[in-house]
Amino acid sequence: MTAAPVDLSVYLVTDAAQCASRGRSVAETVAQAVAGGVTAVQIREKHAAGREFLRTVLAVAAVLPERVALIVNDRVDVFLAARAAGARVTGVHVGQSDLPPAAVRELIGEHAVLGLSAATPEQLRAAAEDPARVHHVGIGALHATRTKADAPDPLGHDGFARLARLSALPAVAIGGITPADLPRLRDAGAVGAAVVSGVCAAEDARASALAYARAWTRTREESRA
Repeated sequence: MTAAPVDLSVYLVTDAAQCASRGRSVAETVAQAVAGGVTAVQIREKHAAGREFLRTVLAVAAVLPERVALIVNDRVDVFLAARAAGARVTGVHVGQSDLPPAAVRELIGEHAVLGLSAATPEQLRAAAEDPARVHHVGIGALHATRTKADAPDPLGHDGFARLARLSALPAVAIGGITPADLPRLRDAGAVGAAVVSGVCAAEDARASALAYARAWTRTREESRA
C-alpha cells in the first residue's frame, strides 16, 4: 500500500446532531476543532442522503488545512464524488458490515487511506491479511457510549491493550474517550484516539480539542523523557 502518512493522534469523528445541539454546523465545528489541534477528521453521517453527505464533505474540505486528513465514513460513493469535485479527501473508513476492504481499495485506488473498524482478534487478523492492506484499524468501544447504537461492549483499557498488542496494523481507540484516557492508550500502543461527543457536543469545540491535543502531546513528551 502506498497511502501517504497521516497523523491520526487526535481524530475527530463528526456527528451532525451533536454539532447542531451547540448551534454549529459540522464544518464550523471542524474548523474550531482543527484550530484546537485535531489532526484528522472523519465525516460520519449515518442518516444523511447522498447529496447532503457530499455537501458536508465539501464544506469540511474547504476549511481544512492540508496537514489534516479528511476521511469519509462508509460511503465510498461520496468519497469518489468529492474527489471528482476537486475536494482534498484522504480516504475512507469502513465497518465490518460495509463493503469488504478489498472492494473498497479497488474503488478508491492505492494512494487513498483505508481504515477499518475491528473489535475482535479474528477481525484484526483478517484486516492484516487482507490483500487490500488496510492502513489502520479503529478499535473500540473503549468505554460505554451512546454515540453509536451498535457499538460493541466496552473493552476498557486492558481490553484495548490486549487487542492493540494483537494488531499488526496501527490502532486508533474510540468510544467515550476523555483526555484523561490518553496516557494509558498511548502506553497500550495506540497511534491516536478518536473522539465524537467530547468535541462535537462540547460547548467550546476548540477548547475541548485543545485539551485532547495537549494531553496527547504531553503524553508523547513524557514517553521521550
